[in-house]
Amino acid sequence: MAWETRQRGGRYYTRSQRQGGQVVHVYVGGGERGEYAAVADAIAREQREAERAEHTQERRQRDAAEAQLTAWYAVVDAHLHQALTAAGYHHHKRGEWRRRRGSSTHQQ
Repeated sequence: MAWETRQRGGRYYTRSQRQGGQVVHVYVGGGERGEYAAVADAIAREQREAERAEHTQERRQRDAAEAQLTAWYAVVDAHLHQALTAAGYHHHKRGEWRRRRGSSTHQQ
């Protein structure tokens, strides 16, 4: 999106578009038509940037909440591990907790 000056004189507004993997410049117009298109493109660009900033802020908030949840889970997991170990259990191969053989807290 730029203004170009051609050899014949005058300024023309063009938009850059990707077609078939290549960037091509599409003629929009000169004078008032070019001015209107330039303003419309600037407004659209500002809206896209505002939306991008909003999404970035949302992503940062989500990441912060996830980090807090992960930290909370680590604390709970550590307490659970400590409590189960104290109760005579051990962490088995597949993530299972099993009572140790010969544990004095074993009841039948």
